[in-house]
Amino acid sequence: MIKRPRWIYWKQIFPSKFQASCLKAKLEDNWVNGYENGPSVEIRKIKNDRYIVRYTYDE
Repeated sequence: MIKRPRWIYWKQIFPSKFQASCLKAKLEDNWVNGYENGPSVEIRKIKNDRYIVRYTYDE
């Protein structure tokens, strides 16, 4: 059985893709020197040309 990832959505909506990508880089960098595997981070476009950031949560 394939386990689908659990997504956590960041609480803020960003007006530009650049701002969302800055948060994405920050989330990915937090796991570089850690002991756990890093999350999969995505930027999704929503209506009105705004962006949200979501990342995986694996137990």
